[in-house]
Amino acid sequence: MPFQRFIARIKEPPSTIWARIAQIDELKGRWTGGVHLSPQILGRLKQSVLITSTGASTRIEGAHLSDADVEKLMRGISIQKFADRDKQEVQGYYELLENVFQSGKHLRFSESTIKHFHKELLKYVEKDKLHSGEYKKTENKVHLVDRAGKSINILFDTTPAFLTPKEMQELVESTQKAFQEKKFHPLLVIGNFLVEFLMIHPFQDGNGRLSRVLTNLLLLQRGYLYVPYVSHEKLIEDHKADYYIALRNAQKTLKTKKEDITPWLDFFLSIILEQSKRAVALLSKESIEKLFSPKQLLVLEYFQTHDEVTPLELSKGLKIARPTVNQVLLRLIQFKKIERIGLGRSTRYRKT
Repeated sequence: MPFQRFIARIKEPPSTIWARIAQIDELKGRWTGGVHLSPQILGRLKQSVLITSTGASTRIEGAHLSDADVEKLMRGISIQKFADRDKQEVQGYYELLENVFQSGKHLRFSESTIKHFHKELLKYVEKDKLHSGEYKKTENKVHLVDRAGKSINILFDTTPAFLTPKEMQELVESTQKAFQEKKFHPLLVIGNFLVEFLMIHPFQDGNGRLSRVLTNLLLLQRGYLYVPYVSHEKLIEDHKADYYIALRNAQKTLKTKKEDITPWLDFFLSIILEQSKRAVALLSKESIEKLFSPKQLLVLEYFQTHDEVTPLELSKGLKIARPTVNQVLLRLIQFKKIERIGLGRSTRYRKT
């Protein structure tokens, strides 16, 4: 039974893996309990991650657009020097990931969702329109590609096309069951799903990119709410060789008598741990203040040398228009950097 195989693969992960999971969940709690970033700043972070993740995930598969090129493309600026396919893949990934960030927590994880995601991922790619959203009809292999997008080597053979529907049904159902029964930590369940999904390679093209979108979806649905604010795709791109090695070492054991996905879990959890650390670092005073506007920083500095101030004093002392001062004070209250004292004409502000 597929679920029994799943149990055997992750029943006794080594202590280093448990230690990583404990760290990740501790940081997850710190993010959930400590985030006081304003909607505007969270929006700016999310927009930045959409660009970074789209660029990184498509480059892993051989595309050539830099983050700056991705940003230009999504702003509607024509970029002639790149192949149409590169631009089409970027647009599909960006829009799908944006949808996951906005409503992923409310989507049902299922085969139909996976197929729909694949269709959306490739909806702008002309050559893939005939098979988008459908499991592969012919055999495919996983290639290691160089920076020019050319195949260097075949990493492994994938599930035959005629077995793909059966294996995908079993994989999704066993993953759903594991989430429902809660016998295993959700990060182990997600890690197992990814390594087997990429082994099956259920679609003719786009499997790697789709796996990273699904990673975002599954993490969000399991409560890792910092996912839209730090790109795990960029971390994978920065460790691309280790990514392929970990996958290969785990996948070559699948369907043998000694299945062992530990090499992949070790890599996957190291990426999520680094993502968690970077997310929590955003909550630090220094990181938050990097996101403040110059006027907001100026007002903050003023509070370092004044116990209590009125909006009029700030306006005169810093030579900033009164309406701007009011906007800045409101933002700093949202950040819990200052607090209001009194009402009406006697209103004053002080550092928290």
